Amino acid sequence: MAMDRQPVLEDDRVLLRPLAEADREALYAIASDLMVWEQHPIHDRWRREVFDAFFDDGLSSGGALAVIRKGDGEREDRIVGSTRYDAYDEEEGGSVEIGWTYLERAQWGKGINPAMKRLMLAHAFASVARVDFRVGDTNWRSRYALEAIGAERGPRYELERYQGKRVVHLVYELTREAFEQGPLTGD
Repeated sequence: MAMDRQPVLEDDRVLLRPLAEADREALYAIASDLMVWEQHPIHDRWRREVFDAFFDDGLSSGGALAVIRKGDGEREDRIVGSTRYDAYDEEEGGSVEIGWTYLERAQWGKGINPAMKRLMLAHAFASVARVDFRVGDTNWRSRYALEAIGAERGPRYELERYQGKRVVHLVYELTREAFEQGPLTGD
């Protein structure tokens, strides 16, 4: 059974839904904060033309999701970031990649990232045995966040070039079994 890479997922704090063209301006407002990208290998996604290409790629990927922080009576629901399922492979029990995640700084450390990863991982593990995450080797914020949800750095890595500079992406992995015994299942 093929995995639905654009589901609607939600809990009491967050709603993930398929990315739409109508989300472009709200997400650009978030992405235009230079600090969102400061540790990322593609550090200039705050530039309009770079962001638009990134957003367009997300729309065409078939796996991009908008991240909505749900209101609490005093605040309304609002978009606070984006994430994506990618690189789905049915072979050998199946795998999918989760990544391309960015959140507005006001959400950092507030539990939104673990909440959305819990939803995404539970959905993915209904169809696959392993989830991969690619992260820039100098993106310590993302690396620590992955380790906090139980992902482990695997032996694989990828080399690319961006603006003439070498970019190293480390590949972190999380298996269905590790997820079921990991930190996200107890919350």
